[in-house]
Amino acid sequence: MNTETLLELRDVRVRFPVGANWRGKVKSYVHALNGLDLAIRRGETLGIVGESGCGKSTLAQLMMGLLAPSGGEILRARSPGSWYGSGMQMVFQDPQSSLDPRLPVWRTITEPVYVQYHNTVRERRALADTLAEQVGIRKGYLDRLPHEFSGGQRQRLSIARALSSEPDIVVLDEPTSALDVSVQAQILNLLVELQRRRQLTYVLISHNVSVVRHMSDRVAVMYLGQIVELGDSQQVLNHPKHPYTRLLLDSVPRADRPLGEAGYGVEELPDNRQLPQGCFFLDRCPYAGDGCQMPQRLEAKIPGFEVRCHRV
Repeated sequence: MNTETLLELRDVRVRFPVGANWRGKVKSYVHALNGLDLAIRRGETLGIVGESGCGKSTLAQLMMGLLAPSGGEILRARSPGSWYGSGMQMVFQDPQSSLDPRLPVWRTITEPVYVQYHNTVRERRALADTLAEQVGIRKGYLDRLPHEFSGGQRQRLSIARALSSEPDIVVLDEPTSALDVSVQAQILNLLVELQRRRQLTYVLISHNVSVVRHMSDRVAVMYLGQIVELGDSQQVLNHPKHPYTRLLLDSVPRADRPLGEAGYGVEELPDNRQLPQGCFFLDRCPYAGDGCQMPQRLEAKIPGFEVRCHRV
């Protein structure tokens, strides 16, 4: 595994103001990310998992440069002379809404390159032909509009557009959740093949543990804006150390377990306007004890694991 770091987040925090009084003073904040540390290595697939509301989407927007951190720092490895936008690209959950309905798809998938270099029409069309072949779309279809394609084909076009500017990192935000089950495996296999051929780096955000297990080299488990466990995907998903990771995996329906037996303590996330004191998972943890009232750090206490829990 290449150990070159492309993107590093150090103690990153993001908060959003909520409401204001009659003087315009902010009354409270939503704390979306709370002291997050993460490094993304070249050539790997890093899976991000966690409940809805844990901060996954905020993290994706932060990495894409769509949000500025409220605290901490973000370090990006940039190639000489490269443009900011070429370093990060994103494949969205819904391919229908991520493609411009007014443009033929060959223009849409080469738009990132046009914005950067203002290529000629001939150059863009040649690039579109090459990308279409790589993602399994016939070149003769490129003059069509997005609504003339199936959901799986539109996601292939979204992947082609993300690759057009030769990005350092591709963020995959639930790339198969809007697709039929029969098409999901095709898209995942395409992503794996493209990564092998083009030496791509992926950040995969997904609720589907099976997808994360299939695709990821490492997995980061998020809870209330923090990473509570980080390590090799097979180790984290097969032998979790943090109590929250166990809860998350126990909540996944399985054929050998009756419905309703979804693990312990299944409930909504605490309100992130008023953050808990000490360990964020304290009120839901069945193993809480002395020392859990103190803030926890993400530490490598076991080889291959970084865990935010002093009892591990």
